[in-house]
Amino acid sequence: MKSFITENFLLETEIAQELYHEYAKNQPIIDYHNHLPPNEIAEDRSYQNMTKLWLDGDHYKWRAMRTLGIDEKYITGNASDEEKFDKWAYTIPYTLRNPLYHWTYLELQRYFGIDEILSPETSSEIYKFCNKQLKKDTFSTQGLLKKMNVKILCTTDDPLSDLQHHKEIAYSSLTTRVLPSFRPDGIINIESTHFKEYIKKLSEKTAVKIANLESLLTAIQSRIDYFHENGGRLSDHGLSYVYAEDFTDSEIDTIVKKKLSGELITKEDILKFKSAILYYLGKMYAEKSWTMQLHLGPIRNTNTSLLTKVGLDAGVDSIGDFQQAEALAKFLDRLNNKEALPKTIIYNSNPADNDVFATMAGNFSENGIRGKVQFGTAWWFLDQKDGITKQINSLSNMGLLTCSLGMLTDSRSFLSFPRHEYYRRILCNIFGNDIKNGELPKDIKWIGKIIQDICYNNAKSYFNFPELDDK
Repeated sequence: MKSFITENFLLETEIAQELYHEYAKNQPIIDYHNHLPPNEIAEDRSYQNMTKLWLDGDHYKWRAMRTLGIDEKYITGNASDEEKFDKWAYTIPYTLRNPLYHWTYLELQRYFGIDEILSPETSSEIYKFCNKQLKKDTFSTQGLLKKMNVKILCTTDDPLSDLQHHKEIAYSSLTTRVLPSFRPDGIINIESTHFKEYIKKLSEKTAVKIANLESLLTAIQSRIDYFHENGGRLSDHGLSYVYAEDFTDSEIDTIVKKKLSGELITKEDILKFKSAILYYLGKMYAEKSWTMQLHLGPIRNTNTSLLTKVGLDAGVDSIGDFQQAEALAKFLDRLNNKEALPKTIIYNSNPADNDVFATMAGNFSENGIRGKVQFGTAWWFLDQKDGITKQINSLSNMGLLTCSLGMLTDSRSFLSFPRHEYYRRILCNIFGNDIKNGELPKDIKWIGKIIQDICYNNAKSYFNFPELDDK
């Protein structure tokens, strides 16, 4: 059976087809948030087989397989790679109406030219065909980035990273710019049993003896400076909600000293510390003209039994129902009042909060900056057709979609870049239907330009990426 992914997939009108094929399709990609491993890019890794490239580490697929009742040994266990692929081939026909179904066939077609439906009957043939293709240079990590026309890629990196792999990539022949993003979870999570150990490593890395708030901030600034020197222009925070408690520096200084000396700290201490560090980080980002990304709303690691067996990023997270508006407003306003609010992208994992986030983004603007605070594109559980459509509609209704920064992959897979195509097709379809319904003028040239801006140009202009010599 042939795939349903035709050239006009998701494009319901001739106008949508024109907008996509003439204006969106060939736009380069700026993937400003993902979890791709920079070491694999630096070494230009080639993959032994499709399981290594396509299934390992993909918790989206893992969740689907577990839901179907498949034994864990075929997911993260000791089954052979071909057996794991066969189980995914068994799973995919059951993922109807899940985005995995669309993504699977987009990826098989865009990278491998496969139009066949993946099933237990075709599993062996497709597995062997793809494995043969993986031997080509075009299927190494760098080859895959070139194939998908990725111009800029921003990885997610711990502040302790020496960024050695980014340095190696910068001096390689790869034309894609691979830049680090600053992810300071280890610094913020003072309640963690690993906090003291982390701060000790931070102290060693920066040659700053961390004993109080002042020295901690000095060490953090040192790492931000280092990231900046190596091309970093974005930070990223994975939070259930923003912390915005009132605090004084003397209170935070006492909390730091208590924690480092082994004393117990209270829940109130934890919230105050997180509020303070998040605030000071925001100020540091603004001083460097960085963009701060806030990924808000999930509840993580809910299945502790599976988490113990598999480890972090096991695929046992879900949408949370936290109250977001008041603390988010207070946090952004606190920085804004000090003229220290950086460009900020707020991502929402709960569709019930779409309008809250869309309206929040419009509260904080600055002369000369288009969309200083952005309502980020549909994220995680929402980066599917319905979620993307709802995010676009909320942003259109409450703000300016025309200033949007478009799609990102938020992925650990080098085969995930067709998600940009998926978003672009949905975007063009929405505009096409509006034109067909008489809700927008049939000004294809202007609307085509707006689509190009959303897909690429806005992100290119928004981020303060370093000027690098073309390779």
